[in-house]
Amino acid sequence: MPARVPRWLTYTPTATGKTALAVDLARALGGELVGADSVQLYERLVIGSARPSAEELAGVPHHLLGALDLRDPYDAAKYIADADRVIAEITARGKAAIVVGGTGLYLRALVKGLASGIPADATVRAALHARIAAGDATTLRAMHAEVAAVDPEYAARIHVTDPVRIVRALEVFAVTGEPLSAHHRKHAAEGARYEAQWWCLEIEREALRARVLPRTADMLARGWVDEVRGILADGYEWDLKPLRSVGYAEVVAHLRGQLPARALAGEIERATMAFAKRQRTWFRGEEGVTWLPLEAARDPARWDALAAWLRG
Repeated sequence: MPARVPRWLTYTPTATGKTALAVDLARALGGELVGADSVQLYERLVIGSARPSAEELAGVPHHLLGALDLRDPYDAAKYIADADRVIAEITARGKAAIVVGGTGLYLRALVKGLASGIPADATVRAALHARIAAGDATTLRAMHAEVAAVDPEYAARIHVTDPVRIVRALEVFAVTGEPLSAHHRKHAAEGARYEAQWWCLEIEREALRARVLPRTADMLARGWVDEVRGILADGYEWDLKPLRSVGYAEVVAHLRGQLPARALAGEIERATMAFAKRQRTWFRGEEGVTWLPLEAARDPARWDALAAWLRG
């Protein structure tokens, strides 16, 4: 399918300095930013999502930030609709749309579309969810191991405590006898929705850890725990999907008495590094991704070439 807007680009993952790069790039190219972060979408999740401040954005418009209530149902299909609308508006203004974020499913869906026609079985799905509900803390990990046995490619991309994706993978395999990743590859052959340059910022693991440690400390010092305490005090359920995201899940566990304060920062850092590993695995599996160190992504010659590409 041909691209529906002239050209745009996107890049990822967590704690690599992508937002600052995106802001500078937007100022240089005359662009606007479109969020692709499934946590920054929520209005109340500010500190722990590392949502950029007005000062950090330096006047650059950034769309799809803080648009949802924590109870609003949201998925990749809704993200496509929202991002399509925003990209069309940006393009109509003669600007470049720069999609920035680390939610791989949203980025893939936006560029390549969602796979349709994958069989589903409500009875199988209900039985799998019932198994989770009747189980204990080890149940999801055991089910994730079952996914890994039949679809190691997909298992490497999802978290061991993600019930929605674990259930979907097991459901699809039970119904079709094929791994979910195989269905996704068939869909990929259908072509892209947009013409895009896709940049991923690459950073060595220990260098990333060196960024994550002070960032976590800063978020906690700025009131991350109080942010979540206020959300729960306002009656929001502790197990809402956004509150199960990286970092927020650990803060919730602390507030529920399951994680002592002295261990909180360390658990957030561990979860963040594990998440970054999953992001790298996800984007390594995407075609057309250009991996760049931050310094190379800021090379003026690369920006000149990108500007020429955007002009077509």
